[in-house]
Amino acid sequence: MAQIDLRNPPNEFPDIVGTKSENAILASFRPFIPARAQLRELTPLPLMIGTMLGMVFGASSLYLVLKVGLTVSASIPVAVISITIFRLLSKFGLRDSTVLENNIVQTAGSAGESIAFGLGVTMPAIMILGFDLEITRVMLVATLGGLIGILMMIPLRRALIVQQHGYLKYPEGTACAEVLKAAASAESRDAAHAGDAVARAAADEAISGGKIIIGGFAIGFIYYGLQQIFKIMKEAPEKIFQKPFQGASISLENNPALLGVGYIIGPRISSLMMAGGVLSYLVLIPAIKFFGSAGTLPLPPETAHSIADMSVEQIQKGYILYIGAGAVAAAGIISLFRSIPLIWHGLKGGLADLRRSGAVRENLPRTDQDLSMKWVLGGIIALLIVMMIAPQLNLRFNLLGAILIVAFGFLFVLVSSRLTGEVGSSSCPTSGMMIATLLLTCLIFLAIGWTAPPYFVTALSIGGIVCIASSNGGTISQDLKTGFLVGSTPKSQQIAILIGTLASCIILGPILMKLNQSGTIYVPVAGNADFAFPPGFHADPADYLKDSNGQPKREHLSGAQSGADPNDYFVYHKTNTDNGPAGRYLVNNIGVPVYLADPGINGVYDKRPDGSSVQKFTAPKATLVSYIIKGILGGQLPWGLVLLGVFIAVVLELSGVSALAFAVGVYLPISTSAPVYVGGMVRWLVDRYTRRKHARAQLTEDKLVAEGDKSNGVLLSSGYIAGGTLAGVLFAFLAIPMKDRLEAFEGWATAHNPFFEGPHADLLALIPFIALCLLLYLVGRDLLLAPRPAKKIKT
Repeated sequence: MAQIDLRNPPNEFPDIVGTKSENAILASFRPFIPARAQLRELTPLPLMIGTMLGMVFGASSLYLVLKVGLTVSASIPVAVISITIFRLLSKFGLRDSTVLENNIVQTAGSAGESIAFGLGVTMPAIMILGFDLEITRVMLVATLGGLIGILMMIPLRRALIVQQHGYLKYPEGTACAEVLKAAASAESRDAAHAGDAVARAAADEAISGGKIIIGGFAIGFIYYGLQQIFKIMKEAPEKIFQKPFQGASISLENNPALLGVGYIIGPRISSLMMAGGVLSYLVLIPAIKFFGSAGTLPLPPETAHSIADMSVEQIQKGYILYIGAGAVAAAGIISLFRSIPLIWHGLKGGLADLRRSGAVRENLPRTDQDLSMKWVLGGIIALLIVMMIAPQLNLRFNLLGAILIVAFGFLFVLVSSRLTGEVGSSSCPTSGMMIATLLLTCLIFLAIGWTAPPYFVTALSIGGIVCIASSNGGTISQDLKTGFLVGSTPKSQQIAILIGTLASCIILGPILMKLNQSGTIYVPVAGNADFAFPPGFHADPADYLKDSNGQPKREHLSGAQSGADPNDYFVYHKTNTDNGPAGRYLVNNIGVPVYLADPGINGVYDKRPDGSSVQKFTAPKATLVSYIIKGILGGQLPWGLVLLGVFIAVVLELSGVSALAFAVGVYLPISTSAPVYVGGMVRWLVDRYTRRKHARAQLTEDKLVAEGDKSNGVLLSSGYIAGGTLAGVLFAFLAIPMKDRLEAFEGWATAHNPFFEGPHADLLALIPFIALCLLLYLVGRDLLLAPRPAKKIKT
């Protein structure tokens, strides 16, 4: 067989509608489990375990996307956990799982992560804009987006996964297949004709990968849980500089999940994120403070304080967020434009495969059996009907609007799958596609006159559906690639991810609502210098939020402050910054604002009126989404600041630097970027050791990167992330019912714990974090355990 240069394949992309013989790589391919083999696959226990793991990783991913705008691909950790669980069960007399059953577990388990990403970057924007986020809307958007992603990938599987085998690599899916094959049971190896002693030893050795993840999970969970509940150390040690460098600061969030994220994404991306934070906190904020301190009046868009009186955090929220939003938007759009050639090739191939999918041949091999196209077409028609009649989408039997959602969904599922195959989930610009969707949607709304505030929510809901669909499409592609390599039945995988997606849609909505409620603060308006409502001010009843019957909505204080005021109030949506911050207000019967309901997601206030602190979520990408909506439909964006961010991204691109990671760093608090950077530096040290270790082998750069990705440090980092984020989710649920107990712990720590409060708390609090770093370095260098495969981050 002639050699094929995969870096320059013939005609760049082969004809994906041709026969298998036209792709020499595909013609010689044989799956791990042959098509004629019959192994247990879609059985109840693996499906249940995969669904439950998907819920756990979905909750962790939702927490993480609200904190830093990233999610962690769950396929490999779920696969390793599945292998470990069934191997342990086999020691108690139950039968071990087959490689196909483990593949079903990871397929169902990966669904939660993709749904969490789409929800986390769109739905919180509704709360940020001051509207109510109903649980029915969240579940509807999640379900519609997840189903569109699944249905669109069914006809695209042959085009992208099969016919492009060897050209579209799907790196995470390929890595996951290697994990499954290495740990295949004796029954599976016999079916694959690989029942030798070496393969059997490799399968037993794979259990250690699960132990590493479980150990990291326990460390991350205990570490972050003790910090949040008992305040054993300061959460964000910081140093604020005074004159002559007034306004500059540096801080680091003591969070094992962020450390793990930095290790996985590596030194380059984490350094770019940190560089963006340095620009914000050590250049832009000090410059704003230096030039703005001479004035005595608030400088728009700030309305309450002069710059001289503003803290670092207030300047960051009042000015830097807009600059960062412009940089992220520009960088995302640039990354999307770079992908236009891939979009074009993928669109042609996908449409061609759809044309041939009607004549499905009888008696297809097991490894080529998809769900029927009748399910696909019937499902799309059902989704169109639901989108037209669902009041949450406000399309009012608008068939054109529903068709546009499906069309956008198909386009971006295709794009997401194609890009994921080319560059992997870690580099797929899902955020850029989400931004493009919102821009297109908002421009259409603007053209037809849908610019009233209620249409803000409609635009966000449509954007959320398409974003979830594209995110789910990329994840499903990796899963289908894993199944293709191990010899799974596509139909079984598609059923598994349908069930996993629907289960995640049920729980992620309530978790999102709870995370927001746990951090919501009702800020009294009277006597607060942040508000400047003139005497005699009364809210316009037309701006009151309405209930399902169209009547003005009334509510009372909830959560930890529910006992402070039993009165009911009207809910007033203030869209401008005149007299005080925009947002959601509770007003009395004559329209006088009494409270600002500051949300837990991207809220401004982090202390309740009684002085107790709450956890806030920055939700960087959701905030960016809200800015796009306000900027196009509401005309309420400080374009000068946004354009500064745009041209920061342009300067970086002109300098040959990919701007997206840098722009995210400009937008995020530096306390978030700093632990990510530290994790990246630990990975850099480990990679240096790996290079020295393999110096005599003269490995290529790609092989050296692969060696780094197989280190135990990646699995330990995965455990840090899963444990730390799950602890954060559970703490959010406990924050309200255990409010008094938690305040007592915090009071004791303030008085007696030098790691939490005191002259040296900022330095002492770094000691446990350094211990986490040291452990990660030792495990990454394989000084404690043997090397294992790895996973990637999706951005």
